[in-house]
Amino acid sequence: MTNDTTSLLPLRAMARVARVPATWLKAEAEADRIPHLKAGARMLFHAPTVERILLERATKAETQGQDHGAELEGTP
Repeated sequence: MTNDTTSLLPLRAMARVARVPATWLKAEAEADRIPHLKAGARMLFHAPTVERILLERATKAETQGQDHGAELEGTP
């Protein structure tokens, strides 16, 4: 993951950094579960914020005994 705290990444770049499908990231952003900035038709993401949210979800899933993949796919 990244240490850059000042730049915003477009959708596909953020998906590569977070190692998630771009379609999943877009759906999470459109559902307001991942913060993002709309710049015209583009979605921009603050990498450290997205990474923190994904780590929190993984930790929560782990403590609740859920499968990490199910959480990332958006299934309960």
